[in-house]
Amino acid sequence: MAFWLVAAAFTVTMLGTTLPTPLYVVYQRELDFSTLMVTVVFATYAAGVLAALLLVGHVSDEVGRRRTLLPGLALSMLSAVVFLVAHNLELLFAGRLLSGLSAGIFTGTATAALVDLADARSTGRGSLVATVVQMGGLGSGPLLAGVLAEAAPAPLRLPYAVDLALLVLVAAGLWFMPEPVAGTVRRPRMRVTKPGVPQGMRGTFVRAGIAGFAGFAVLGLFTAVSPSFLGELLGMDSFALAGGVIFGVFAASAVGQIVLVPRFGEASLPLGCAGLVVGMCLLTAGFAVRSFELLVAGGVIAGGGQGMSFRAGLAAVNAEAPVAQRANVASTYFVVLYVALSLPVIGVGVAADLFGLRAAGIAFSLLVAALAGSVLAALLRAGRAPRAT
Repeated sequence: MAFWLVAAAFTVTMLGTTLPTPLYVVYQRELDFSTLMVTVVFATYAAGVLAALLLVGHVSDEVGRRRTLLPGLALSMLSAVVFLVAHNLELLFAGRLLSGLSAGIFTGTATAALVDLADARSTGRGSLVATVVQMGGLGSGPLLAGVLAEAAPAPLRLPYAVDLALLVLVAAGLWFMPEPVAGTVRRPRMRVTKPGVPQGMRGTFVRAGIAGFAGFAVLGLFTAVSPSFLGELLGMDSFALAGGVIFGVFAASAVGQIVLVPRFGEASLPLGCAGLVVGMCLLTAGFAVRSFELLVAGGVIAGGGQGMSFRAGLAAVNAEAPVAQRANVASTYFVVLYVALSLPVIGVGVAADLFGLRAAGIAFSLLVAALAGSVLAALLRAGRAPRAT
């Protein structure tokens, strides 16, 4: 029971982080701000995640999983409340920052809790379920908000009310669950985890990091501005459609991680990079000719490539990292990924304001294709791919 309570709480927390995605165009219209400001509001989430990862990533090992998960849920609830009453840009920033802090606390802790609570004879079960519920929650947020905004009243209020109700339910469950790991201290020490990579594995880290950067930049693009692309370039203003497109990208990422990496093993990283290149080429063509079908096809193929390159890259990094430094190396990898989730998207916002959304989309797609292509070329030259498990 505790295992599935944590899985449900993980899903709902991740759902809340992407809930505003199809609604940004409404905020933009009602509060009168630019596409650049949309991307900055979105990127505030990544800043919150990075702060939580660097400051409190170690806390659950010291005070226990449950005592860390509950504050994470409280921050998610507070974010939902802020969005529920948001009427200006400052509150949008506050809501996104709180959401990022919640996700940063919750992601590592919930994954560790699921591994702790899984059957000892099935050590991979916790990690697999963590991957499924994380990607499922991230993809379900835009879909839920889009459907509610399309079919029900109060599009800027109802999705957050539903989210808050779900958070209260899962928080009640976690309140009564047993603690899977006994804490060693009552009050954890706040300290910054300094990113670092050992000299001997920097080649592997750079290749995995560039591929991961390219893939997470794609997720950032679709999560931040795909509703604007659909509305401004194609005249498709359906909230449900925008949510469905984003859900498709995250679903493809989950398939890449869960199904394709075990199937292709050592070839997963180059194949993931190839998927990113193909997906970005289709996306470029979709922007150029204003084709919905090409945009969706490019997003889904790139999503699958992102999932493969992310899991394969993380496995390669973990395999080469010294045991005593593995957690720090993995944290450094995630710092790269969350920087990728925010900075390139802000660049798209700047380019959109200067040159238009279509030109910004084309430039972004070509840049991501070049990054993924550089890793693919390096792997092919080396004649081998880092091992993925």
